[in-house]
Amino acid sequence: MRIDLHTHSTASDGTDTPAELVRNAAAAGLDVVALTDHDTTRGYAEALVALPAGLTLVTGAELSCRLDGISLHMLAYLFDPEEPQLLAERELVRDDRVPRARGMVARLQGMGVPITWEQVARIAGDGSVGRPHVASALVELGVVPTVNDAFTEDWLADGGRVYMPKHETDPFEAIRLIKGAGGVAVFAHPAATKRGNTVPESAIAELAAAGLDGIEVDHMDHEPATRARLRGLAAELGLLTTGSSDYHGSRKTCVLGEFTTDPEVYGEITRRATGAFPVPGAGGGRAV
Repeated sequence: MRIDLHTHSTASDGTDTPAELVRNAAAAGLDVVALTDHDTTRGYAEALVALPAGLTLVTGAELSCRLDGISLHMLAYLFDPEEPQLLAERELVRDDRVPRARGMVARLQGMGVPITWEQVARIAGDGSVGRPHVASALVELGVVPTVNDAFTEDWLADGGRVYMPKHETDPFEAIRLIKGAGGVAVFAHPAATKRGNTVPESAIAELAAAGLDGIEVDHMDHEPATRARLRGLAAELGLLTTGSSDYHGSRKTCVLGEFTTDPEVYGEITRRATGAFPVPGAGGGRAV
């Protein structure tokens, strides 16, 4: 089995529609894919309708969190998407994205960059607007060559010249909310230093004690030595280890199935979850 548990669609900051994503996942030879858009499950219904036979879809979301001033992301799997407390928190985070993005546009304009809110809104479409959409606007304008080049201290990185904070969930609260909705909590790319500061391993231990289920180890932003270190830490703490592409379509260079999750780990995730269940495709879509 080939299992990719971290992907994004146009419901947040990916470039594939949810239907395109599941079709492309099938074409890439995946057996299981999790749709984990930022702070939303709005793409799930479209993905489900288009789900090709032979591909199983996992409900998911990537929750924006912050601990001691450091941004981090928590992957939530197989939770009840209508559970009121987790739904309210996701909406709070998502709604705060708009004034934040408008603020970043204003800062860029003050620096002489000819960016407009209309441009960013066009790029975001119906998705939850975020820094990648602002970064894509900068690429369109020729200010930076790639989206990744926009995530530096000169531009959009945490603490950068254009960075603005938004509402982010305390990760301990995120774990409580995910568990309360019957889901499974996995810390996304915990050592992705390319993205900025990361929390210390002592914080991961504290999160494990609070009910964290696993950490994402095999990820494009983790070097081989980092993956080995995280695997050892997970063994010490009794955490599951996952692998995934963090696919964003054409917005990033990673491809579907670039990293995958061990079938036994996936099986344990499904055993722990009570809020939702994986859905096997019945042939609603056609692989492209």
